[in-house]
Amino acid sequence: MGHLRNIFLGHSVSEILKAYGHEVKRVQIINDRGIHICKSMVAYQRFGQGETPESSGLKGDHLIGKYYVLFNQELKKQVNQMVEKGSSADEAEAQAPLMQEARETLKRWENRDSEVYALWEKLNGWVYKGFDQTYKTMGVHFDKLYFESDTWSIGKEKAIKALDDGVFFKKDDGSVWVDLSEDGLDEKLILRKDGTAVYMTQDIGTAIIRYEEFPELSKMVYTVGNEQEYHFKVLFLILEKLGYEWAKDCHHLSYGMVELPEGKMKSREGTVVDADDLMNEMVANAESITTELGKLDGLESSEKEELYTEIGLGALKYFLLRVDPRKNMLFDPKESIDFNGHTGPFIQYAHARIQSLLRNAENVVLDAHPHHDLSAYERNLHMKILDFPEVIQHSAEEYNPALLANYLYELAKEFGSFYQNVPVLKADTQSQKDYRILLSAQVGRIIKSGMGLLGIQVPDRM
Repeated sequence: MGHLRNIFLGHSVSEILKAYGHEVKRVQIINDRGIHICKSMVAYQRFGQGETPESSGLKGDHLIGKYYVLFNQELKKQVNQMVEKGSSADEAEAQAPLMQEARETLKRWENRDSEVYALWEKLNGWVYKGFDQTYKTMGVHFDKLYFESDTWSIGKEKAIKALDDGVFFKKDDGSVWVDLSEDGLDEKLILRKDGTAVYMTQDIGTAIIRYEEFPELSKMVYTVGNEQEYHFKVLFLILEKLGYEWAKDCHHLSYGMVELPEGKMKSREGTVVDADDLMNEMVANAESITTELGKLDGLESSEKEELYTEIGLGALKYFLLRVDPRKNMLFDPKESIDFNGHTGPFIQYAHARIQSLLRNAENVVLDAHPHHDLSAYERNLHMKILDFPEVIQHSAEEYNPALLANYLYELAKEFGSFYQNVPVLKADTQSQKDYRILLSAQVGRIIKSGMGLLGIQVPDRM
């Protein structure tokens, strides 16, 4: 769920910035190396028995995720046994055989051990293929992918140079650190005592290579959960200490955690809601609800399937984006797809109603200058339409798609009130009819444009 919010938030912010006039490069940083990857590799070697995505029937990322969970389950058993014999929990985890094996695997990987590297390439290949399938379903794409397996060494080189320059320092055990206490922070590990890189090392390398490849960048925005706020504060400060002027233009778009009614999800323990499973569930819910409404007569089965997908994914994306990114949120699948609630389908339905109205309109002149006294409903809708450019501006400046999402809901509500209280096709005069059709058409265009910036499609019929 957190990854879904991450992907949808990053996608929508980039689209809103484009609409506001910025040139945007959308990149995805793939964390494909490190101790967590080695945990999955160790577990697969110990327990995999040659299992593959094909033999298991699982997507590649799902299969490797299963072994990550298995590693942590087995590690917990070892830690508990060592604690029972008198070790502290921290000591037990550090000295547990499985953890030592994972660290040794990481060291061998960084030294390009052929056996370890071959296993890493095979397992990661499965994961990348699974990612591609999920991104396709999500309807998102990236201009460039950065793999931390390519950037960690850059960070390590910079760390060694910073050590020689006195920016970093080495402790007695051989580990490399940076002291940020004068800046109100703490000491931060950069290289472990065995010389292997940590997350901070590879993030330093990734930031540097991004600016080298796109030197025209005026801002670099990281879309990452609020649990990493301290990490990015430290990263940007380290980059400044390394002499990179552009570090002041780095921004952490911090977003809150997503929980389900059942509680918080933990990937280590396997208590997660898989993105693919959730998207499939949302599409199935859309099919069930739409079928009950019984308004799809005449559509081919392929058109119906496309509609179910648009509604289901629209409900999911809108519900995750309508909340201010900085806030934690509770995701309720049933609430998210309510056609009468504060949801994506409610807005989609308003668009579909407008398209039906336009299809039935005849002999209309879309005159922007009405020749009749406007009702309160017409004035209110007209004023709401005029707010759209300002909403785009504020959404872009604040990196906040929730402003746009909530505006679109209010616009759809305002149109519903207008539609229920003011005759459109049966207006008293041609001037009234022309103007009201014009208003309706403009609302439809804004909904389609605005929802498109959120990554949500709007059907012409529901």
